[in-house]
Amino acid sequence: MTELETAPTQTALLDQVISDLEAGRQEELTATLLATHPAEVANLLESLPPEQRSELWDVVPVAQESEVLSFLHDEARTTIVDEMDEGELVAAAESMAPEDLAEFIDELPEDLTNALLISMDADHRKRLDSVLTFEEASAGRLMSTDVISVRKDVSIAVVLRWLRRHESLPPHTDSLMVIDDEGLYLGKLDVADVLTSNPETEVEAIMQPEAATVRDNLSEHDVAALFERRDLISVAVLDSAGKLLGRITIDDIVDVIREESDRALLRSAGLNDEEDMFAPVLPSARRRGVWLGINLITVFIAAWVIGRFEEALEQIVALAVLLPIVASMGGIAGSQTLTLTIRALALNQIANANVRWLLTKEVLVGAVNGMVWAVVVALVTYLWFGNIGIALIIGIALILNLLAAALSGIVIPLLLNRWGIDPALSGAVILTTVTDVIGFLSFLGLATLFLI
Repeated sequence: MTELETAPTQTALLDQVISDLEAGRQEELTATLLATHPAEVANLLESLPPEQRSELWDVVPVAQESEVLSFLHDEARTTIVDEMDEGELVAAAESMAPEDLAEFIDELPEDLTNALLISMDADHRKRLDSVLTFEEASAGRLMSTDVISVRKDVSIAVVLRWLRRHESLPPHTDSLMVIDDEGLYLGKLDVADVLTSNPETEVEAIMQPEAATVRDNLSEHDVAALFERRDLISVAVLDSAGKLLGRITIDDIVDVIREESDRALLRSAGLNDEEDMFAPVLPSARRRGVWLGINLITVFIAAWVIGRFEEALEQIVALAVLLPIVASMGGIAGSQTLTLTIRALALNQIANANVRWLLTKEVLVGAVNGMVWAVVVALVTYLWFGNIGIALIIGIALILNLLAAALSGIVIPLLLNRWGIDPALSGAVILTTVTDVIGFLSFLGLATLFLI
């Protein structure tokens, strides 16, 4: 039976850990953590309130601390680092891979950063410095420098002897990198080919010179897109001269995809992508309150539009009853287009050459849906209120609002993206304001013109 089949689920493990914390069962906690992968330990820490998080961290085995820290999200990691003394931080940092340490060290105060750098051995410091030269969220920051390389003019037998000299291979080694004497990348050699080829065959005969590579300054988002398109397991990272710097493996890309997914979900609600679910009340309230204030402004704009038609609402009560229908239908239609557009932008599927086609298509979709649902809503309205005038007006208003929603759903994220603003962060709020205002204005405006 596999470890996955015998291990408790994450929720069961969390219940067990909380029970042990509350009962003060230190030995049981230690045994549980020793049998748990550092990634799951990190998840347990993030699932606890600050007091219990601190208690559990005190029980985390010293040998696990560096790995656990590397799996934690920024905000949760900060709460733990604040409680660690300088010696603990130095010990944890010395065990981290350079790419993990680069992310970790950026979050530390300057005095602690200096202490860490001074305490590191020369080789570890050199590897860290090489990673820190790259921009954040780039292939250079994401890559691992732990790479096995070979020359093209050696035989497979030589490669096998070279591999056997290693106690272990770097994690997720599916291929070896082929380089020349100057370190220039020539291609890759699949481990499967090494194991199945004639030992006398030279590397050059079976290597893949056209294998995919990425530049060190490519964004991690674009690297993830490349992995997705080509079903890669690993890819070589090169500098501008074509020299091999390191490699990126699928486990790194899974983390990038998960982080981007979390970021999009949280930003759609106006939350920071490192929001800690168990952060103290006041900091959480402050962060969320800012977005609530922004949303309140947009609500007041919609309310002001409604207020301009106070006389119409007083004379025809049915208008107030039907008002949410127009706004809601426009909001839903616009959200559908907005979501598809944001996804297309994330996948690099939108360029200047196809924007016009997309605009035309979405407007036509809005027109078709607008006419179909306008007939349905108008018929229901007539049966409900027995007023053909109101039925016709709400039908026309619905068509106008769905057209505006379709247009806004694609234009708003494109403009925000061009201005360097994440569409997932503010697109929904702007879209809702547009559909509400246009919906109210068209429905109440037409009613004022033709029914009052």
